[in-house]
Amino acid sequence: MNTSTPDAGAAAPAIAADAVARLADVRLDWRHKAVPATAHGTNHRDFLAAGPTLADFQTPLLTLDAVALRSNADRLASWCAEHGVLLAPHGKTTMAPQLWAEQLNRGAWGITVANFAQLRVAREFGVRRLQLANSLTDPHAIEWVAAVATAEMPILSWVDSAGTVDVINRTLEASGGTAVLDVLVELGGTGGRTGVRGVDAALDVARVVAASPHLRLVGVSGYEGSLAHTADPDGLAAVRGYLGQMRLLHEQLLKEGLYGTDEVILTAGGSAYFDDVVDVLSPCIASGGPSVKLMIRSGAYIIHDDGFYRGISPFSRHGGQPFKAGMHGWARVVSQPEPGLAILDAGKRDFPVDEGLPRPQLIGPALGGPMEPLGGADITAVNDQHCFMTFDAGTITVRPGDVVRLGLSHPCTAFDKWTVIPVLADTEADQAVVNLIHTFF
Repeated sequence: MNTSTPDAGAAAPAIAADAVARLADVRLDWRHKAVPATAHGTNHRDFLAAGPTLADFQTPLLTLDAVALRSNADRLASWCAEHGVLLAPHGKTTMAPQLWAEQLNRGAWGITVANFAQLRVAREFGVRRLQLANSLTDPHAIEWVAAVATAEMPILSWVDSAGTVDVINRTLEASGGTAVLDVLVELGGTGGRTGVRGVDAALDVARVVAASPHLRLVGVSGYEGSLAHTADPDGLAAVRGYLGQMRLLHEQLLKEGLYGTDEVILTAGGSAYFDDVVDVLSPCIASGGPSVKLMIRSGAYIIHDDGFYRGISPFSRHGGQPFKAGMHGWARVVSQPEPGLAILDAGKRDFPVDEGLPRPQLIGPALGGPMEPLGGADITAVNDQHCFMTFDAGTITVRPGDVVRLGLSHPCTAFDKWTVIPVLADTEADQAVVNLIHTFF
Protein backbone atom coordinates (compact mmCIF):
# COMPACT_ATOMS: atom_id res chain seq x y z
CA MET A 1 0.00 0.00 0.00
CA ASN A 2 1.20 3.52 -0.80
CA THR A 3 1.44 5.30 2.54
CA SER A 4 2.32 8.72 1.16
CA THR A 5 -0.03 11.54 0.28
CA PRO A 6 0.63 12.47 -3.39
CA ASP A 7 3.57 14.85 -3.76
CA ALA A 8 2.49 18.50 -4.02
CA GLY A 9 5.40 19.11 -6.38
CA ALA A 10 4.50 16.45 -8.97
CA ALA A 11 4.73 17.63 -12.57
CA ALA A 12 1.30 16.53 -13.87
CA PRO A 13 -1.02 19.42 -14.83
CA ALA A 14 -3.14 20.74 -11.96
CA ILE A 15 -6.13 21.22 -14.29
CA ALA A 16 -6.83 20.30 -17.91
CA ALA A 17 -5.96 23.49 -19.79
CA ASP A 18 -7.65 22.24 -22.96
CA ALA A 19 -10.95 21.69 -21.14
CA VAL A 20 -10.84 25.23 -19.75
CA ALA A 21 -9.88 26.63 -23.16
CA ARG A 22 -12.91 24.97 -24.76
CA LEU A 23 -15.16 27.32 -22.83
CA ALA A 24 -14.28 29.90 -25.47
CA ASP A 25 -16.31 27.80 -27.90
CA VAL A 26 -19.50 28.05 -25.85
CA ARG A 27 -22.38 29.44 -27.92
CA LEU A 28 -24.00 32.41 -26.18
CA ASP A 29 -27.77 32.64 -26.17
CA TRP A 30 -30.91 33.22 -24.12
CA ARG A 31 -29.72 30.83 -21.40
CA HIS A 32 -27.10 33.36 -20.31
CA LYS A 33 -28.98 36.27 -18.76
CA ALA A 34 -25.91 38.52 -18.68
CA VAL A 35 -25.37 38.26 -22.43
CA PRO A 36 -26.88 41.00 -24.66
CA ALA A 37 -29.57 39.82 -27.07
CA THR A 38 -27.48 41.16 -29.93
CA ALA A 39 -24.79 38.59 -29.09
CA HIS A 40 -27.05 35.53 -29.22
CA GLY A 41 -25.68 32.96 -31.61
CA THR A 42 -22.05 34.03 -31.31
CA ASN A 43 -19.54 32.10 -29.27
CA HIS A 44 -17.55 33.35 -26.31
CA ARG A 45 -14.38 33.87 -28.37
CA ASP A 46 -16.02 35.87 -31.17
CA PHE A 47 -18.01 37.96 -28.72
CA LEU A 48 -14.84 39.09 -26.96
CA ALA A 49 -13.07 39.69 -30.26
CA ALA A 50 -15.74 42.28 -31.12
CA GLY A 51 -14.52 44.47 -28.25
CA PRO A 52 -17.61 44.69 -26.00
CA THR A 53 -17.77 47.17 -23.15
CA LEU A 54 -19.99 47.52 -20.11
CA ALA A 55 -22.28 49.80 -22.15
CA ASP A 56 -23.21 46.85 -24.39
CA PHE A 57 -24.89 45.00 -21.54
CA GLN A 58 -28.20 45.41 -19.71
CA THR A 59 -29.36 45.44 -16.13
CA PRO A 60 -29.49 43.67 -13.80
CA LEU A 61 -25.87 42.62 -14.16
CA LEU A 62 -23.03 41.15 -12.10
CA THR A 63 -19.49 42.02 -13.23
CA LEU A 64 -16.01 41.05 -12.09
CA ASP A 65 -12.89 43.19 -12.03
CA ALA A 66 -9.73 41.79 -13.69
CA VAL A 67 -7.40 43.97 -11.63
CA ALA A 68 -8.93 42.78 -8.36
CA LEU A 69 -8.95 39.12 -9.38
CA ARG A 70 -5.24 39.18 -10.25
CA SER A 71 -4.30 41.15 -7.16
CA ASN A 72 -6.26 38.90 -4.80
CA ALA A 73 -4.99 35.68 -6.35
CA ASP A 74 -1.39 36.90 -6.20
CA ARG A 75 -1.76 38.20 -2.65
CA LEU A 76 -2.87 34.96 -1.01
CA ALA A 77 -0.54 32.82 -3.12
CA SER A 78 2.39 34.91 -1.90
CA TRP A 79 1.18 34.82 1.70
CA CYS A 80 0.87 31.02 1.65
CA ALA A 81 4.36 30.69 0.16
CA GLU A 82 5.77 33.01 2.83
CA HIS A 83 4.15 30.97 5.61
CA GLY A 84 4.89 27.55 4.17
CA VAL A 85 1.27 26.41 3.96
CA LEU A 86 -0.76 24.73 1.22
CA LEU A 87 -3.82 26.32 -0.33
CA ALA A 88 -6.77 24.27 -1.56
CA PRO A 89 -9.28 27.02 -2.44
CA HIS A 90 -12.91 26.19 -1.82
CA GLY A 91 -14.17 25.97 -5.39
CA LYS A 92 -17.84 26.11 -4.37
CA THR A 93 -17.47 29.88 -4.03
CA THR A 94 -17.28 30.39 -7.79
CA MET A 95 -17.76 26.96 -9.44
CA ALA A 96 -15.77 28.57 -12.23
CA PRO A 97 -12.99 26.39 -13.70
CA GLN A 98 -11.40 29.44 -15.33
CA LEU A 99 -10.85 30.96 -11.88
CA TRP A 100 -9.77 27.61 -10.43
CA ALA A 101 -7.09 27.54 -13.12
CA GLU A 102 -5.84 30.95 -12.00
CA GLN A 103 -5.59 29.69 -8.43
CA LEU A 104 -3.92 26.41 -9.40
CA ASN A 105 -1.49 28.13 -11.75
CA ARG A 106 -0.32 30.18 -8.78
CA GLY A 107 0.61 27.05 -6.86
CA ALA A 108 -2.58 25.92 -5.12
CA TRP A 109 -2.40 22.27 -4.02
CA GLY A 110 -5.81 21.47 -5.48
CA ILE A 111 -9.46 22.47 -5.26
CA THR A 112 -11.88 21.87 -2.38
CA VAL A 113 -15.57 21.27 -3.10
CA ALA A 114 -18.67 20.72 -1.02
CA ASN A 115 -20.66 17.91 -2.64
CA PHE A 116 -20.73 15.11 -5.20
CA ALA A 117 -22.05 17.26 -8.05
CA GLN A 118 -19.17 19.69 -7.57
CA LEU A 119 -16.67 16.83 -7.49
CA ARG A 120 -17.91 15.71 -10.89
CA VAL A 121 -17.57 19.21 -12.36
CA ALA A 122 -14.02 19.54 -11.06
CA ARG A 123 -12.96 16.14 -12.36
CA GLU A 124 -14.59 16.86 -15.75
CA PHE A 125 -12.22 19.83 -16.03
CA GLY A 126 -9.28 17.65 -15.04
CA VAL A 127 -8.59 19.07 -11.59
CA ARG A 128 -5.92 16.70 -10.38
CA ARG A 129 -6.20 16.99 -6.61
CA LEU A 130 -9.59 17.31 -4.95
CA GLN A 131 -10.84 17.55 -1.41
CA LEU A 132 -14.47 17.02 -0.46
CA ALA A 133 -15.08 19.14 2.63
CA ASN A 134 -17.85 16.82 3.66
CA SER A 135 -18.58 13.19 4.42
CA LEU A 136 -19.28 10.58 1.75
CA THR A 137 -22.63 9.00 2.65
CA ASP A 138 -24.38 8.73 -0.73
CA PRO A 139 -23.70 5.25 -2.17
CA HIS A 140 -23.40 6.61 -5.72
CA ALA A 141 -20.83 9.15 -4.57
CA ILE A 142 -18.86 6.53 -2.62
CA GLU A 143 -18.73 4.19 -5.61
CA TRP A 144 -17.75 7.03 -7.97
CA VAL A 145 -14.90 8.22 -5.76
CA ALA A 146 -13.68 4.64 -5.33
CA ALA A 147 -13.68 4.24 -9.12
CA VAL A 148 -11.95 7.47 -10.15
CA ALA A 149 -9.57 8.39 -7.31
CA THR A 150 -5.96 7.36 -7.83
CA ALA A 151 -2.62 8.12 -6.23
CA GLU A 152 -1.94 10.55 -9.09
CA MET A 153 -5.44 12.12 -8.98
CA PRO A 154 -6.50 11.82 -5.33
CA ILE A 155 -9.83 12.71 -3.75
CA LEU A 156 -9.77 13.34 -0.02
CA SER A 157 -12.99 13.35 2.03
CA TRP A 158 -13.93 13.75 5.67
CA VAL A 159 -15.56 11.51 8.28
CA ASP A 160 -17.14 12.58 11.56
CA SER A 161 -18.79 9.43 12.88
CA ALA A 162 -18.52 5.67 13.05
CA GLY A 163 -21.80 5.65 11.17
CA THR A 164 -20.15 7.34 8.19
CA VAL A 165 -17.38 4.76 8.24
CA ASP A 166 -19.99 2.00 8.33
CA VAL A 167 -21.82 3.43 5.30
CA ILE A 168 -18.59 3.53 3.29
CA ASN A 169 -17.58 0.03 4.34
CA ARG A 170 -20.97 -1.48 3.52
CA THR A 171 -21.19 0.29 0.16
CA LEU A 172 -17.74 -0.84 -0.97
CA GLU A 173 -18.21 -4.36 0.30
CA ALA A 174 -21.53 -4.65 -1.54
CA SER A 175 -19.92 -3.47 -4.77
CA GLY A 176 -17.04 -5.88 -4.38
CA GLY A 177 -14.53 -3.07 -4.56
CA THR A 178 -11.05 -3.18 -3.07
CA ALA A 179 -10.44 0.59 -3.12
CA VAL A 180 -9.01 2.32 -0.07
CA LEU A 181 -10.29 5.89 0.32
CA ASP A 182 -8.24 8.65 1.91
CA VAL A 183 -10.14 10.43 4.68
CA LEU A 184 -9.55 13.07 7.34
CA VAL A 185 -11.33 12.95 10.67
CA GLU A 186 -13.34 16.14 11.06
CA LEU A 187 -13.43 17.86 14.43
CA GLY A 188 -16.44 20.07 15.05
CA GLY A 189 -17.51 22.34 17.87
CA THR A 190 -20.62 22.95 19.93
CA GLY A 191 -23.02 25.06 17.93
CA GLY A 192 -21.03 24.48 14.76
CA ARG A 193 -21.92 22.48 11.71
CA THR A 194 -20.56 18.99 10.96
CA GLY A 195 -17.64 17.43 12.79
CA VAL A 196 -17.15 15.16 15.80
CA ARG A 197 -17.93 16.97 19.03
CA GLY A 198 -14.84 16.70 21.18
CA VAL A 199 -11.34 15.27 20.95
CA ASP A 200 -12.17 12.01 22.73
CA ALA A 201 -15.07 11.27 20.39
CA ALA A 202 -12.90 12.16 17.39
CA LEU A 203 -10.27 9.69 18.57
CA ASP A 204 -12.94 6.98 18.70
CA VAL A 205 -13.86 7.73 15.09
CA ALA A 206 -10.19 7.67 14.07
CA ARG A 207 -9.79 4.24 15.65
CA VAL A 208 -12.74 2.95 13.62
CA VAL A 209 -11.16 4.41 10.47
CA ALA A 210 -7.85 2.76 11.26
CA ALA A 211 -9.60 -0.60 11.60
CA SER A 212 -11.44 -0.25 8.28
CA PRO A 213 -10.09 -2.17 5.25
CA HIS A 214 -11.53 0.52 2.97
CA LEU A 215 -10.24 3.72 4.59
CA ARG A 216 -6.89 5.35 5.29
CA LEU A 217 -6.59 8.19 7.80
CA VAL A 218 -4.46 10.95 6.27
CA GLY A 219 -5.24 13.95 8.46
CA VAL A 220 -7.48 16.17 10.56
CA SER A 221 -9.97 18.65 9.16
CA GLY A 222 -12.25 21.34 10.50
CA TYR A 223 -13.95 24.63 9.82
CA GLU A 224 -13.56 27.38 12.37
CA GLY A 225 -15.83 29.80 10.48
CA SER A 226 -19.00 28.11 11.74
CA LEU A 227 -18.07 28.93 15.33
CA ALA A 228 -17.70 32.71 15.01
CA HIS A 229 -18.87 35.49 12.75
CA THR A 230 -16.89 38.40 14.13
CA ALA A 231 -13.28 39.36 14.79
CA ASP A 232 -13.92 40.76 18.25
CA PRO A 233 -12.16 39.20 21.25
CA ASP A 234 -14.97 36.70 21.89
CA GLY A 235 -15.09 35.60 18.25
CA LEU A 236 -11.34 35.18 17.98
CA ALA A 237 -11.20 33.33 21.31
CA ALA A 238 -13.78 30.83 20.04
CA VAL A 239 -11.83 30.32 16.82
CA ARG A 240 -8.46 29.93 18.48
CA GLY A 241 -9.82 27.67 21.19
CA TYR A 242 -11.29 25.37 18.56
CA LEU A 243 -8.02 25.33 16.58
CA GLY A 244 -6.23 24.40 19.77
CA GLN A 245 -8.50 21.36 20.03
CA MET A 246 -7.61 20.41 16.45
CA ARG A 247 -3.95 20.53 17.40
CA LEU A 248 -4.57 18.38 20.47
CA LEU A 249 -6.44 15.83 18.35
CA HIS A 250 -3.55 15.65 15.90
CA GLU A 251 -1.07 15.11 18.74
CA GLN A 252 -3.18 12.29 20.16
CA LEU A 253 -3.49 10.63 16.74
CA LEU A 254 0.29 10.70 16.44
CA LYS A 255 0.69 9.23 19.89
CA GLU A 256 -1.63 6.32 19.08
CA GLY A 257 -0.15 5.78 15.62
CA LEU A 258 -3.55 6.03 13.93
CA TYR A 259 -2.44 7.79 10.77
CA GLY A 260 -2.07 5.54 7.74
CA THR A 261 0.34 7.85 5.92
CA ASP A 262 3.75 9.40 6.39
CA GLU A 263 2.46 12.76 5.04
CA VAL A 264 -0.32 14.09 7.24
CA ILE A 265 -2.62 16.98 6.28
CA LEU A 266 -4.11 19.41 8.80
CA THR A 267 -6.70 21.60 7.14
CA ALA A 268 -8.91 24.45 8.30
CA GLY A 269 -9.30 28.06 7.35
CA GLY A 270 -11.85 29.90 5.24
CA SER A 271 -11.36 33.50 4.14
CA ALA A 272 -12.00 35.06 7.55
CA TYR A 273 -9.52 33.48 10.00
CA PHE A 274 -6.78 31.85 7.94
CA ASP A 275 -4.12 33.80 9.83
CA ASP A 276 -5.28 32.32 13.14
CA VAL A 277 -5.29 28.85 11.60
CA VAL A 278 -1.65 29.20 10.63
CA ASP A 279 -0.67 30.80 13.92
CA VAL A 280 -2.22 28.04 16.06
CA LEU A 281 -1.52 25.00 13.89
CA SER A 282 1.85 25.77 12.28
CA PRO A 283 3.81 24.39 15.28
CA CYS A 284 2.51 20.96 14.23
CA ILE A 285 4.60 21.16 11.05
CA ALA A 286 7.83 20.76 12.98
CA SER A 287 6.52 18.41 15.66
CA GLY A 288 8.49 15.36 14.54
CA GLY A 289 7.18 12.03 13.27
CA PRO A 290 5.27 12.01 9.98
CA SER A 291 5.63 14.98 7.66
CA VAL A 292 2.80 17.43 8.36
CA LYS A 293 1.32 19.73 5.74
CA LEU A 294 -0.87 22.60 6.90
CA MET A 295 -3.58 23.47 4.35
CA ILE A 296 -6.01 26.38 4.29
CA ARG A 297 -9.14 26.34 2.12
CA SER A 298 -9.98 30.02 1.57
CA GLY A 299 -12.39 30.40 -1.34
CA ALA A 300 -13.99 33.85 -1.22
CA TYR A 301 -10.65 35.69 -1.23
CA ILE A 302 -10.20 35.75 -5.02
CA ILE A 303 -13.46 37.73 -5.37
CA HIS A 304 -13.64 39.40 -1.96
CA ASP A 305 -16.48 41.90 -1.44
CA ASP A 306 -17.70 45.23 -0.11
CA GLY A 307 -19.36 43.71 2.93
CA PHE A 308 -18.70 40.78 5.26
CA TYR A 309 -15.25 39.77 4.02
CA ARG A 310 -14.07 43.36 3.65
CA GLY A 311 -14.64 43.77 7.37
CA ILE A 312 -13.39 40.45 8.69
CA SER A 313 -10.50 39.49 6.37
CA PRO A 314 -7.15 39.31 8.19
CA PHE A 315 -5.63 41.64 5.61
CA SER A 316 -8.29 44.24 6.41
CA ARG A 317 -7.99 43.78 10.16
CA HIS A 318 -4.21 43.86 10.37
CA GLY A 319 -3.36 46.46 7.75
CA GLY A 320 -0.88 45.92 4.97
CA GLN A 321 -2.16 45.11 1.48
CA PRO A 322 -5.88 44.22 1.70
CA PHE A 323 -7.84 42.23 -0.83
CA LYS A 324 -9.82 44.22 -3.41
CA ALA A 325 -13.55 43.98 -4.06
CA GLY A 326 -13.73 42.02 -7.30
CA MET A 327 -17.49 42.00 -7.96
CA HIS A 328 -20.13 44.68 -8.46
CA GLY A 329 -23.83 44.73 -9.17
CA TRP A 330 -25.50 47.06 -11.65
CA ALA A 331 -29.21 47.84 -11.44
CA ARG A 332 -31.54 50.30 -13.12
CA VAL A 333 -34.21 52.48 -11.54
CA VAL A 334 -37.55 51.17 -12.80
CA SER A 335 -39.77 53.27 -10.56
CA GLN A 336 -39.51 56.31 -8.30
CA PRO A 337 -42.96 56.07 -6.71
CA GLU A 338 -42.41 58.24 -3.62
CA PRO A 339 -40.02 61.02 -2.64
CA GLY A 340 -36.83 59.39 -1.41
CA LEU A 341 -37.67 55.91 -2.68
CA ALA A 342 -36.45 54.22 -5.85
CA ILE A 343 -37.19 50.67 -6.98
CA LEU A 344 -34.33 48.93 -8.80
CA ASP A 345 -34.61 46.09 -11.31
CA ALA A 346 -32.45 43.63 -9.35
CA GLY A 347 -33.30 41.34 -6.48
CA LYS A 348 -32.45 38.15 -4.61
CA ARG A 349 -32.27 36.21 -7.86
CA ASP A 350 -29.49 38.51 -9.06
CA PHE A 351 -27.41 39.52 -6.04
CA PRO A 352 -26.54 38.03 -2.61
CA VAL A 353 -28.36 39.24 0.49
CA ASP A 354 -27.51 36.60 3.11
CA GLU A 355 -24.47 38.45 4.51
CA GLY A 356 -25.77 41.99 4.21
CA LEU A 357 -27.83 43.93 1.68
CA PRO A 358 -26.27 45.52 -1.42
CA ARG A 359 -24.75 48.96 -0.90
CA PRO A 360 -25.37 51.82 -3.36
CA GLN A 361 -22.06 53.30 -4.49
CA LEU A 362 -22.53 55.28 -7.70
CA ILE A 363 -25.34 56.56 -9.93
CA GLY A 364 -25.45 57.70 -13.54
CA PRO A 365 -27.84 58.06 -16.47
CA ALA A 366 -26.52 55.09 -18.45
CA LEU A 367 -24.73 51.78 -17.98
CA GLY A 368 -21.10 52.28 -18.91
CA GLY A 369 -21.39 56.07 -18.75
CA PRO A 370 -20.20 58.68 -16.23
CA MET A 371 -21.33 58.10 -12.65
CA GLU A 372 -21.32 60.10 -9.43
CA PRO A 373 -21.02 59.01 -5.80
CA LEU A 374 -24.34 58.07 -4.22
CA GLY A 375 -23.72 59.00 -0.61
CA GLY A 376 -26.52 58.63 1.90
CA ALA A 377 -28.50 56.08 -0.09
CA ASP A 378 -29.35 52.64 1.30
CA ILE A 379 -30.93 49.42 0.14
CA THR A 380 -33.53 48.75 2.82
CA ALA A 381 -35.28 45.68 1.42
CA VAL A 382 -34.86 43.17 -1.40
CA ASN A 383 -37.59 41.15 -3.12
CA ASP A 384 -37.11 38.40 -5.67
CA GLN A 385 -36.59 40.87 -8.54
CA HIS A 386 -36.45 44.33 -6.92
CA CYS A 387 -34.37 46.38 -4.50
CA PHE A 388 -35.84 49.21 -2.41
CA MET A 389 -33.40 52.13 -2.35
CA THR A 390 -33.98 55.07 -0.03
CA PHE A 391 -32.20 58.40 -0.49
CA ASP A 392 -32.41 62.05 0.52
CA ALA A 393 -34.72 63.58 -2.07
CA GLY A 394 -33.59 67.04 -1.01
CA THR A 395 -29.99 66.50 -2.08
CA ILE A 396 -30.08 63.60 -4.54
CA THR A 397 -31.96 63.36 -7.81
CA VAL A 398 -32.95 59.89 -8.95
CA ARG A 399 -34.86 59.29 -12.18
CA PRO A 400 -36.33 56.19 -13.86
CA GLY A 401 -33.68 54.74 -16.15
CA ASP A 402 -30.75 55.78 -13.96
CA VAL A 403 -28.17 53.08 -13.27
CA VAL A 404 -26.86 52.35 -9.77
CA ARG A 405 -23.60 50.51 -9.07
CA LEU A 406 -23.89 48.33 -5.99
CA GLY A 407 -21.28 46.96 -3.65
CA LEU A 408 -22.09 43.37 -2.73
CA SER A 409 -21.41 41.06 0.19
CA HIS A 410 -20.61 37.32 0.02
CA PRO A 411 -19.37 36.00 -3.34
CA CYS A 412 -20.48 32.45 -2.43
CA THR A 413 -24.11 33.40 -3.01
CA ALA A 414 -23.47 35.76 -5.92
CA PHE A 415 -21.96 33.42 -8.50
CA ASP A 416 -24.70 30.79 -8.32
CA LYS A 417 -27.16 33.27 -9.83
CA TRP A 418 -25.21 33.68 -13.09
CA THR A 419 -24.12 31.19 -15.75
CA VAL A 420 -21.88 33.76 -17.48
CA ILE A 421 -20.25 36.76 -15.78
CA PRO A 422 -18.41 39.47 -17.75
CA VAL A 423 -15.00 40.58 -16.50
CA LEU A 424 -14.12 44.27 -16.84
CA ALA A 425 -10.52 45.31 -17.44
CA ASP A 426 -10.78 47.75 -14.55
CA THR A 427 -14.16 48.68 -13.07
CA GLU A 428 -12.91 52.12 -12.06
CA ALA A 429 -10.95 53.05 -15.18
CA ASP A 430 -11.44 50.71 -18.14
CA GLN A 431 -14.81 49.09 -18.67
CA ALA A 432 -13.79 46.98 -21.64
CA VAL A 433 -14.96 43.38 -21.25
CA VAL A 434 -11.86 41.20 -21.29
CA ASN A 435 -13.35 37.81 -20.42
CA LEU A 436 -16.50 35.87 -19.69
CA ILE A 437 -16.49 33.58 -16.66
CA HIS A 438 -18.65 30.45 -16.94
CA THR A 439 -20.08 28.88 -13.80
CA PHE A 440 -21.34 25.33 -13.16
CA PHE A 441 -23.73 25.15 -10.23
